Amino acid sequence: MTDFPPPDFSGRIARSFSKQAAMRLIGAELTRIEHGTVEIELPFDAKLTQQHGFLHAGIISAALDTACGYAAYSVIDADASILTIEFKVNLMSPGRGERFLFRGEVTKPGSNIIVADGRGYAISDGPAKLIASMTGTMMVVRGREDIAG
Repeated sequence: MTDFPPPDFSGRIARSFSKQAAMRLIGAELTRIEHGTVEIELPFDAKLTQQHGFLHAGIISAALDTACGYAAYSVIDADASILTIEFKVNLMSPGRGERFLFRGEVTKPGSNIIVADGRGYAISDGPAKLIASMTGTMMVVRGREDIAG
């Protein structure tokens, strides 16, 4: 991770996120972009639940992966991109809430491999409740026109 943000990293992330059909499909919004940290929020939608009415683990994983990926994207050069090569999710509590917050933060920056940690929270009337955590490994991709932005 550079000591200073890459030029226009916030705009690059917002433009890239707007191209994510999967995030659009689930109703996710990009709500915070900082150097090394990205947050995504998602309203509850019964269409995204499993058989018990909880937010599906696949939706939680996708949102955490996206938040971690964009956190990594915020610390690389403008001519590079990011692909997830591995992640592990711990589901700690049922995904029950009115809204959900997914935060990705760079843990270990690097020129080729970046590690990011994510946390997912359910938000209702009381304090936010931690429902999931993720550790993801991202690969920096350079020189590939088919993998840009």
